[in-house]
Amino acid sequence: MERTNPATGEALEPIDDDSEQAVDAALDRASEAFESWSGRPIGERQELIGAAADVLRENEDEYAELMTREMGKPISGARSEVGKCAWVCEYYAERADEFLADEVIGSDPETRTFVSYEPLGPVLAVMPWNFPFWQVFRFIAPHVTAGNVGLLKHASNVPGCAQAIEDVLLEAGYPEGVFQSLIVSSDPIEGIIRDDRLKATTLTGSEPAGRAVAETAGSEIKPSVLELGGNDPFVVLDDADLDAAATVGAQARTLNSGQSCIAAKRFIVHEAVYDDFLDRFIDEMDALDVGDPADEDTDIGPQAREDLVEDLHEQVERTVEAGATCELGGEPLDREGFYYPPTVLTGVPHDSASACEEVFGPSAAVFSVADEEEAIEVANDIDYGLGASVWTEDLERGERVAREFEAGMAYVNQLVKSDPRLPFGGVKDSGYGRELAQHGTYEFVNRKTVWVQHANAD
Repeated sequence: MERTNPATGEALEPIDDDSEQAVDAALDRASEAFESWSGRPIGERQELIGAAADVLRENEDEYAELMTREMGKPISGARSEVGKCAWVCEYYAERADEFLADEVIGSDPETRTFVSYEPLGPVLAVMPWNFPFWQVFRFIAPHVTAGNVGLLKHASNVPGCAQAIEDVLLEAGYPEGVFQSLIVSSDPIEGIIRDDRLKATTLTGSEPAGRAVAETAGSEIKPSVLELGGNDPFVVLDDADLDAAATVGAQARTLNSGQSCIAAKRFIVHEAVYDDFLDRFIDEMDALDVGDPADEDTDIGPQAREDLVEDLHEQVERTVEAGATCELGGEPLDREGFYYPPTVLTGVPHDSASACEEVFGPSAAVFSVADEEEAIEVANDIDYGLGASVWTEDLERGERVAREFEAGMAYVNQLVKSDPRLPFGGVKDSGYGRELAQHGTYEFVNRKTVWVQHANAD
């Protein structure tokens, strides 16, 4: 795997790919490991995921610096990501036995009927580069603790993160074969999914990649979970706290240098407060510090790859050509590395690139709407349905609007975020299935109905 430091454009030391034979051996190890791992008491598996949290916290700086070096994440955000990974491990260390306990359901007299939650086997996780530790640990914590074993196909620009995650679990005491990183390109994925030794798959990534994985898994009748892209609306109503909305809105658009599926991307603002909000929002975006991701004061680092800057700029140019006005930014920065500045577009046509496509970088599209009804209509007028937020001082109004969003997650007076305690996922072209919380735990288990009839019953 070739690697490039996105802050400088300089090549990092490459990491050797796994051969076809190595992948086959990994599938064998996974199958063998599952036999013993799935039979371990849940308490032992909880102790190990708790130990993984300890390893993460003890080595926070090392893992954060690795993320910053491989994909350009600002170092403060990278440290926060490691801490969040430890949190999700600690959450399942505490709650997994509760989530996976037999669920007794009453039926006939003289019977005991219940649902048993039993692991499926080896699961392939196809994961992206933008949150290279968090995306993987939000798979590991519920699903490996449930008794499955994991195989990771990570993004090709973060192979060092992939290897480090496997090392975290080994250092925590996990048996070999329970979780393995496969250093491979996308080419072998279809064959791995079709392999009889693999029982399920999950993907976080682009819509085309999701469709390909879903088609293959479906043809093999194997469960899959897809967490795909988003074009999240950020609705500002006429009674919103504009200072809070502008401050959080800028953060929601530029978190992780704008490279987040749940970032606020379309700012839909009531015409009565449009001008006031826009002024505040532009000021907040303009005040963000773009710079070296290793610097503690940096707000926005580089985009993760050179082609991502090119794609982002091409979307901005197409949107302006369609009739939008660029109020801020709009040109790649003339410096080493792959940098794009905070960008604000207004007058965005509803059929233009920035309105219809996922924009994966720090560019915001701002729309003016006449009323609440039009705000909801514009918010839902996309193929995506991942997250959405609404800003209003009237909480009943906010909840009403939140219920109207066609999205997997809706927030009132808060940016959309993932939380181990709450289910995460989308609808429409943003995918299906849920991660995290109790709901996510059940995606890769056999929810087996068990009926026990008393021997002396009629």
